[in-house]
Amino acid sequence: MSTLVSPKRLNEQVKRNLDRFPEDFMFQLNAEEKTEVVANCDHLAQLKYSPSLPYAFTEHGALMPGNVLKSSRAVEVSLLVVRAFVQIREMLSSHKDIAAKLDQMERKLSSHHQAIAGLIDAIRQLMAPPATARRGIGFTANIDSKPRNKK
Repeated sequence: MSTLVSPKRLNEQVKRNLDRFPEDFMFQLNAEEKTEVVANCDHLAQLKYSPSLPYAFTEHGALMPGNVLKSSRAVEVSLLVVRAFVQIREMLSSHKDIAAKLDQMERKLSSHHQAIAGLIDAIRQLMAPPATARRGIGFTANIDSKPRNKK
């Protein structure tokens, strides 16, 4: 059976082991960030009334509480954190692949768009009436004109 660790106990252990939590592992939120976290995370509503500013752990720092806390639950959570970050990395990797493919398709469509626009312009030019009237093909009699005198 795993035991729960209170936030107070976690904070105590973090303060006792600050050498394990450098700036790139943990940082303290400012008042504005705390307000935003409370507004976005319903389960942290009690944090709103806390006089102290909470700490936030980075990917590497999230693994450290399992090292400073001796409970089985802390070890279990550390393993879950590692697995979660692995899944996040995999998702980001696949999203990068998808983004690259979308960029490639967009470039291809852009070149197709230019080619299609050129074809449409050419068709419009062919459909436009000629600038000067063309003379018909074949013999035409000019009935309105006067006969020419032959000498």
